[in-house]
Amino acid sequence: MSVPLFNLAPNLTVSRLCLGTMTFGEQNSLPQSFRLLDQAFEAGINFFDSAEMYPVPQRAETQGKSEEYVGQWVRSRNISRDRVVISTKVAGPSGQMSWIRDGPKCLDAKNITEAIDGSKGTLFPVTGHLCMLSLKRLQMDYIDLYQIHWPDRYVPMFGETEYDPVRQFSSVPIEEQLDALSRAVDAGKIRYIGLSNETPYGVMKFLHFAESNVRYSKIICVQNSYSLLCRTFDSGMAECCHHERI
Repeated sequence: MSVPLFNLAPNLTVSRLCLGTMTFGEQNSLPQSFRLLDQAFEAGINFFDSAEMYPVPQRAETQGKSEEYVGQWVRSRNISRDRVVISTKVAGPSGQMSWIRDGPKCLDAKNITEAIDGSKGTLFPVTGHLCMLSLKRLQMDYIDLYQIHWPDRYVPMFGETEYDPVRQFSSVPIEEQLDALSRAVDAGKIRYIGLSNETPYGVMKFLHFAESNVRYSKIICVQNSYSLLCRTFDSGMAECCHHERI
């Protein structure tokens, strides 16, 4: 039985299961990754998710391999671009991953733009690492869904459950991020935008600014942790998404 489909947004029909590629390029070799992608596609999955920092555990030597493998698979199988929905994510502030734009101190408009588009790649002076950016790695003209991987501000993440106001730090205004993403939409580089590892507060702020400025694109989805052990989505975030149709 084929995986059912649903409309995530206007003109964006996706399978109700999305295949994540976080292990491609680390735990999974290229042939293994192709086999997984083949099996998913044959089962009716058309939705594939990646990120510029993948695979994990993250290393300079493998960074971007997940996106590269997805792009190579689409080309090698001669799959029409409109038959797959490709999602990827821009990394937020990370002093540890110095090989991604020298470990950006913030996720400002410059970092978002550089992460999406760079046909010749960008050589960063500190590490000397050649950072070929998402569209180049995917070998595609556009990305269907582009998400902020984690907020450019302090929020409890990855197992943390309590908010600690003492840990707040100065962050890039949400309007600046939304403006950069919306410009990429206007340029045809991405079709829709979303968030990841977000909070109800963050979701509502992005929606508020999109409603107050007709130039800004509205987020259509949130990709957060959810499992038998992590049910935080079921309270405040579920209410946000229900009422705001996210």
